Amino acid sequence: MNNEQVFTMEWLGRTLTIKTGKVAKQANAAVTVQYGDTVVLGTVVESKEERETDYFPLMVDFEERLYAAGIIKGSRWIKREGRPTDDAILSGRMIDRSIRPLFSNGSRKEVQVILTILSADGKNDHDIVALVAASAALAISGVDWAGPIGSVRVGRINNELVFNPTYEEREQSDFDIIVAGTAEKTIMIEAGAKEVKEDDVFKAIVAGQKELQGPIKLIKQMQNSLSSISPSLIRRGAGGEVKLISQDEIDAEEEKEKIFKIAAKWLDENINKTLFDKAYYTKGERKAAVAAIKDGLDQYLFEQEIGKSHRAQAIKSLVESTIDTKVTKAILENKQRVDGRKLDEIRQLSAEASVLPRNHGSGLFSRGETQVMSIITLGPPGVEQSLEGIEGTGTKRFMHHYNFPPFSVGEAKFMRGPGRRDIGHGALAEKALQPVVPAKEEFPYTIRVVSETLGSNGSSSMASVCGASLALMDAGAPIKKAVAGIAMGLASNDDMSQWEVLTDIQDLEDGKGGMDLKIAGTKDGITAMQMDTKTNGLTDEIIKKALTQGLKARLEILEVMDKAISEPRPDLSPYAPRITSFSIDTERIREVIGPGGKIINEIIAATGVSIDIDDDGLVCVCGTEAEKCEEAVMWIKNIVREFKAGEVFTGKVVRILDFGAFVELTPGHDGMAHVSELAPYRIEKPSDFLNEGDIVTVKIKEIDEKGRVNLTMKGLLENEKLWKDEKGKSNGFASPRFNNNSDRGRFNNGGNRGGNDRFRR
Repeated sequence: MNNEQVFTMEWLGRTLTIKTGKVAKQANAAVTVQYGDTVVLGTVVESKEERETDYFPLMVDFEERLYAAGIIKGSRWIKREGRPTDDAILSGRMIDRSIRPLFSNGSRKEVQVILTILSADGKNDHDIVALVAASAALAISGVDWAGPIGSVRVGRINNELVFNPTYEEREQSDFDIIVAGTAEKTIMIEAGAKEVKEDDVFKAIVAGQKELQGPIKLIKQMQNSLSSISPSLIRRGAGGEVKLISQDEIDAEEEKEKIFKIAAKWLDENINKTLFDKAYYTKGERKAAVAAIKDGLDQYLFEQEIGKSHRAQAIKSLVESTIDTKVTKAILENKQRVDGRKLDEIRQLSAEASVLPRNHGSGLFSRGETQVMSIITLGPPGVEQSLEGIEGTGTKRFMHHYNFPPFSVGEAKFMRGPGRRDIGHGALAEKALQPVVPAKEEFPYTIRVVSETLGSNGSSSMASVCGASLALMDAGAPIKKAVAGIAMGLASNDDMSQWEVLTDIQDLEDGKGGMDLKIAGTKDGITAMQMDTKTNGLTDEIIKKALTQGLKARLEILEVMDKAISEPRPDLSPYAPRITSFSIDTERIREVIGPGGKIINEIIAATGVSIDIDDDGLVCVCGTEAEKCEEAVMWIKNIVREFKAGEVFTGKVVRILDFGAFVELTPGHDGMAHVSELAPYRIEKPSDFLNEGDIVTVKIKEIDEKGRVNLTMKGLLENEKLWKDEKGKSNGFASPRFNNNSDRGRFNNGGNRGGNDRFRR
């Protein structure tokens, strides 16, 4: 039965439509959201039972389907979608960060939100539509979630803000900011910018917060039209069934609460004695302090004759959250941080360049116990990354990849390749650096930077920005300016009536009531920003303070980096390939490539270089030997050169006919010297005068209307010896080309066959 209900509104110049009740009926909730012709299916399923875990088990899966854009996968062998693309992973992470803060803190039932892209119109980005779909599905799912939320993309073209810009408009914009939030507060920010001032970014965020109200109003309208959320004391399973809470469950809950009260009282009396009796400067010291608190609580509960399983449950549920509360309280009431720093103070900084001997460039950046080494590799344009996804195909010449080995946090774990977090951190640093990377025409290299996290305690992603900036300069990549990043935090009470912004947050400072606002940029403006929070949203005042305080910190970091290396090195590493780039007429590209690639492959085989030719005629010759590169460059330039009358060439005779000789001027280009133009005297046949393979000097006499190059050998001093040799032959002198008397006699019968007049000059 079709019980579809449709809700629609005009939002920022386009129609936004939410439908529910028709598809995916076995999920807790399912909606389709359409904006323009972009359509996303959003589903929510909550598990029936709770998991034994100390975190909320939320899964957000962002599923790109190539059929949405009318694309069949380019691989010959695999036509179905494989692992999620990086873009899909980043979109899923963005939605996760937007919805996670509004779930119940105590729930441990798995919630899975799946966003499937059904249609993509090439104009309206499916990220925003998917975030609205997630919010709409959660709002009617019966899951304990304090939404709905809305989201909007903000750009700026010619100093005018543009909301939900199309792909084409985004190309013209000087920033790209996604804002998600409730009707009153901001929950998530994702931004890339071209060195935009903090004030301008703040204004865009405030404006975005106002414009995201549209989807929230439509979702609330849908909520009011559907059945009410289930009453308390019942649970709704994945299939929608209702189950009453039993008396045994109620008794167990009362027993747990009793034990928790005993544990909470001990923690309240003892945490401060352990945690704040001195400044804990290292992560190891703080871990040891937390371990001591857990051991002390376990011993106390044992003395109270509380069983092992109940003790473990109390320790697991209470210690971390109580420590968060105590750390927050110390900051709010005493402006006291666990490591003794001021609220706006950065930990000790250090920066180095050229830390490895043979790499193309390297940098090492440390901030407290967070340490990242970034290494750069330069390559020819041909090794650019090929992209294929729902937004079409393309290439990528600048890449930043982030690795997070377990030793960086003192753990021993299996290494299974980059996870969602690693991909996200790498992409954020890449976004931060992209605005300063030189254009391909200026620096035609493919650039790959890898950041190895050697130690982690507070925003290794922002340390990656700093390390990668150092490495790029060390490699001689002409980046416009150095880029640095910092993570800003927050301490706040439950109703947000008290709060403090923290500079350079670390382990114990990222708890309930906090935020993680990563800001990267140059001395002149922001290039990337990412914010998520563990509150129910942030006010404009908090965001403004964090941006201002973050600028101060970023400038301090840039000052330290500047002492390590202040500008790109003038020369590339001797181990880096050399690239010579130049442009040719697009109509001549086929001549360089040759039939079936014959010419270009001949050049590559002879010189050992790599050659890349773009459709716009940009040629890049790459190799490690300068002489070979120059040889290949001249070879190509000679192929495509425009010949002009009067130019002189020395070339090989490649073909001889009765009426003239063909001389190779440049590879693939011949000219013809008529028999009458071979010498300043009369010659019967070119073969009497020249052999194939002879090296001669010729001048372009003219280029006729058909583009044929007509040559002459007359009047060129370089041919003097050749003409004198011929004169000697006619007088009977020996010549290597005439080996018998009969040959010689052809020029001596009576002396009347042309006589000496032939040699008059």
